[in-house]
Amino acid sequence: MSIPTPTPQRRPLLNTSRYPFPDLNTLPEDIRARILEVQEKAGFIPNVFLAFARRPAEWRAFFAYHDALMAPETVGRESGLSKGEREMIVTATSAANQCLYCVVAHGAILRIYEKKPLIADQVAVNYRKADITPRQRAMLDFAMKVCLRSHEIDEADFAALHAHGFSDEDAWDIAAITAFFGLSNRMASFAGMQPNPEFYLMGRVPKSKT
Repeated sequence: MSIPTPTPQRRPLLNTSRYPFPDLNTLPEDIRARILEVQEKAGFIPNVFLAFARRPAEWRAFFAYHDALMAPETVGRESGLSKGEREMIVTATSAANQCLYCVVAHGAILRIYEKKPLIADQVAVNYRKADITPRQRAMLDFAMKVCLRSHEIDEADFAALHAHGFSDEDAWDIAAITAFFGLSNRMASFAGMQPNPEFYLMGRVPKSKT
């Protein structure tokens, strides 16, 4: 009688990370309150909020910079980029960095902001073929160069943005979002952070009217 070979135990693919998430109830009150606010709004807690919470000082720094870039109105600043355009930058550059978490999570947000169920897949695979405007394509050209060859940025790259109505401050936004999520991409990938399953279907199918 042969004995079956045991199947190696594998880490679950969803809702996990190489580093265990801290217990929500043990977190500092300011972090816990923010996470609960996100949970109430989204209906779930995005894994990134718990993954970074294991180091509260880094959590605060990470989300302070995140909010300053992705929700500039919270720091008293206006941006020439729409919410959807910011998410396009994250989705395209995260795909270039092969970050599963950020492509799936921010792709979901992109679909919702743009109200286009196909756009995240298009932008992640080949933004030059995506259903976006020439202005947005120029924006992503700049973002991708910052992502992959920032040392080659020169005046011609700024001129290409200016031709589509972007200012130098907009260029800073594009570059800063790209660079910030370059950090996020690498931390998520190194830590084995997986996207919440909820992200995969968000914005793909119109909500039924009741």
